[in-house]
Amino acid sequence: MPTRIRLALDWTPNTNHTGFYVALANGSYEKADLQVELISPDADDYKLTPARRVAAGEADLAIAPSESIISFQTNNVPMLAVAAVLARDASAIVTLKQSGLDRPSRLDGKVYASYNARYEDEIIRQLIINDGGRGQFVSHKPARLDIWHALLTNEADATWIFLPWEGVEAEQRDIQLNQFLLEDYEIPYGYSPVLAAHSDWATENADALRRFLSATAEGFAFAVRDPDEAARILFDTAAHPSLTSLDFLEKSQQVASGYYLDAEGQWGVMRRDIWNTFVNWLIRNHLLNHPDGDLIQQYDVSRLYTNDYL
Repeated sequence: MPTRIRLALDWTPNTNHTGFYVALANGSYEKADLQVELISPDADDYKLTPARRVAAGEADLAIAPSESIISFQTNNVPMLAVAAVLARDASAIVTLKQSGLDRPSRLDGKVYASYNARYEDEIIRQLIINDGGRGQFVSHKPARLDIWHALLTNEADATWIFLPWEGVEAEQRDIQLNQFLLEDYEIPYGYSPVLAAHSDWATENADALRRFLSATAEGFAFAVRDPDEAARILFDTAAHPSLTSLDFLEKSQQVASGYYLDAEGQWGVMRRDIWNTFVNWLIRNHLLNHPDGDLIQQYDVSRLYTNDYL
């Protein structure tokens, strides 16, 4: 009897998820004696975040930013990152080129379209301050799927995007963007997204989890070798109404495939220094609290992630 694994996606199917869909389509999960179910968040209209699904026992694994792991752990829920979906940050804060907002400091007093994610507004505030601004902006929270649209219609002045997705869409539609990379403004952002599990589930299902990660790594390696075919597999296998253009997916896949593997060509492996630097940055900026509200002064990041199942 195959082991069932339910994976909660963080977004409707996109090129961050390609390796999972390739492993599903080419039989890698089946060969690993796994029955894998991919849960799209629009199934319940985004009522529960992927990590909350795991915490509630409605999924076994979740795709989530490292902030979710940190937030759950500091509230005594043993959520654990078991793999990095992307080896490095593929995101940027963007404004429309025509807006003239060509530096983060110029976002003072402007409207930022927020996902309402943990630490997000504080990161944007610090981005502005690090560029010499006051860090004062209006945080606007449209419906998740309207955030990109809010920028394009001037409802918002800035937002946070994935370069392999909205970045490619902007290029295809000849929309000129200013891009602010967090690392360029001394913000050491962590892995995003990661694959999250409840540590109890991971311990109890260690063998199945290893098989799942091994099959998934094959899927992402395939996408690096043959991005166009991987894009077609994603298109056909996900068969989601949001995926309307194979041409767009192929272009997105070309970009996304450059973020999957680390410098050694490995998928999923996480480095302690990346976790450490981000967590220490959160601590320095007084963003980490114990459940009773007291500030956390130091934190052992080995509680947040493991490479043991890779």
